[in-house]
Amino acid sequence: MSDLLDRLRGRGWRMTAQRRVVAEVLDGEHVHLTADEVLERATVRLPEISRATVYNTLGELVTLGEVIEVATDGRAKRYDPNAHRPHHHLVCSGCGAIRDVHPVGDPLADLPAAERFGFTVATVEVTYRGRCPDCATAA
Repeated sequence: MSDLLDRLRGRGWRMTAQRRVVAEVLDGEHVHLTADEVLERATVRLPEISRATVYNTLGELVTLGEVIEVATDGRAKRYDPNAHRPHHHLVCSGCGAIRDVHPVGDPLADLPAAERFGFTVATVEVTYRGRCPDCATAA
């Protein structure tokens, strides 16, 4: 499981029932839910939660740096609570499933100095694309 709830408590983030439910829905490994999926799951736990509250809470979590927005191939943004451990994403080109991957090595080292064009590179985002086992067998 991710440590999202612990991180938020450590920051002193005001944990209302609505915020807690959104954080609980996002907590876990390989979680990459859309805002609508967060809303759907949060509503099961707290039926009175509103769409605006979910969207506002997601925005706050992104602004705090506790959740990462992931956008792939024009699909809906997804929210990743694995914000404090460097990782890349493996994306299924069929169903859009996303998994966190932690390859060994430094991806920045793979970028030759001549290909940096004078940029001071701060971060690297790598996305691996392919088909998940379900989509591969369905094809």
